[in-house]
Amino acid sequence: MDVELQILKHLPRSPDTTVSVVDQYCDSYQEMFGEVRSYEYFKDLHCSL
Repeated sequence: MDVELQILKHLPRSPDTTVSVVDQYCDSYQEMFGEVRSYEYFKDLHCSL
């Protein structure tokens, strides 16, 4: 989705992508996080960043 459209509709931004295996694994946990940043940190932990 276009970032400008997300801002206008007050939608949360899409999370940054990491390694595809980690992204696929963490997709099922995305609803647990209220903020995109928290979800991205969760994925970063799995990548050991």
